[in-house]
Amino acid sequence: MSWYHKILTEQGFQDVIVGMEPTGHYWLNLAHFLREKQVKYGVVNPLHVKKSKELDDNSPTKNDIKDAKVIAQLVKDGRYAVPSLPQGIYAELREAMKIRDHLTTDLCVVQARVHNRLDRYFPEFLTVFKDWECKSAIQMLSLYLLPQLVQVPEESLLQHLRVVAKRLGLGRIKMELKLLLTQYEWLHNKLEELEARLDELLIQIPHVPQLLAMKGIGRDTVAGFLAEVGDISQYRHPKQISKLAGLNLKTNSSGTHKGQTKITKRGRKRLRALLFRVMMPLVARGRIVQ
Repeated sequence: MSWYHKILTEQGFQDVIVGMEPTGHYWLNLAHFLREKQVKYGVVNPLHVKKSKELDDNSPTKNDIKDAKVIAQLVKDGRYAVPSLPQGIYAELREAMKIRDHLTTDLCVVQARVHNRLDRYFPEFLTVFKDWECKSAIQMLSLYLLPQLVQVPEESLLQHLRVVAKRLGLGRIKMELKLLLTQYEWLHNKLEELEARLDELLIQIPHVPQLLAMKGIGRDTVAGFLAEVGDISQYRHPKQISKLAGLNLKTNSSGTHKGQTKITKRGRKRLRALLFRVMMPLVARGRIVQ
């Protein structure tokens, strides 16, 4: 802030915009700090920085001084955007949805590994239990008993669950299965806690009941949408949300050539993926005219 005010005084400026390139997460703390200090700031597209850095010296050289000059020039030319950083409940909702995505991904990995081990060492198990994730199957697996793989009738398989085979690596498989089931239970518990917290957050956001009243729109969709766009009241037109998701169209034409029109995909990929998953079932059911 001292440096900021020094430049302001020496150059006789009444206003200053701090420009930055939003690579990774390193810019977020600075952006929040500047907003608290009521200092204007903007971010430039990293793609613009990459394409503009050779305009002055016709050299692909990259260093901090050169990048700073390129960013300053882009800001000076007005080629920057003011990011919408979620605050309060919307910020917490976005973080909760990110954590939920990570937990879901980890859970899928554990599920696939358990299924792999059952196929390899205990294929009979899935002939008795159609779903190994049901409570009774989990309880049976928690005994960590791997029966000898012999031909037995399905109806009598449960009687052989305690017959342990003397096969190579059996102790290792038991240990691995125990670890996988522990991870599975922990992830399930954390997801349940997170689901309850999401319900608490959504109750505090206006207009959520109206969104949930829409046919084909569930709790997870609403939570994911609001986590990405934040406060809906800050948008003046629906096209702003389309552009935020990267769903705005780009044309490809030159003279008499008319190329294919596609979406830009320059936006929040989570929001774009969410809207795609929501629209496909609605289109299939004829609720949306293509």
